[in-house]
Amino acid sequence: MLKVIFGNRGMGKSRQMCAEANERLEKASGTVVFIDKDEDHMYDLKRDIRFINAAEYGIAGKQMLMGFAAGIAARDFDLEALYINGFAKLADEPLEMLEPVFDYFAAFADKTGADVVISINDGGAPCPDYLVKYCA
Repeated sequence: MLKVIFGNRGMGKSRQMCAEANERLEKASGTVVFIDKDEDHMYDLKRDIRFINAAEYGIAGKQMLMGFAAGIAARDFDLEALYINGFAKLADEPLEMLEPVFDYFAAFADKTGADVVISINDGGAPCPDYLVKYCA
């Protein structure tokens, strides 16, 4: 399952993602991974969630982000949930250009059996049509 949390800055998207990840961990039998653009939310997560600061790995751009996710899945055969916070900054392209990336993550979720949850700061722009089906 691919789920997108889309909205303006300050609407609580990151807080919602952290709460969902923490709740997911309680029921998880596999790995829960949380990728963030920085360390801001590291201490909002329970310690058994695998937190990844994308800046430490130089993740910049959609190709690197997709490859990084594939590497996580290759390492963690028990990957249960992947949370990506601050997606727009990590992908570093306009949302109108990113439909193939969301197709990739939907297929990734189907193939791995892991839920993928992505937060996007819309910057005041409307949700692109291709993204509506994934929005929570």
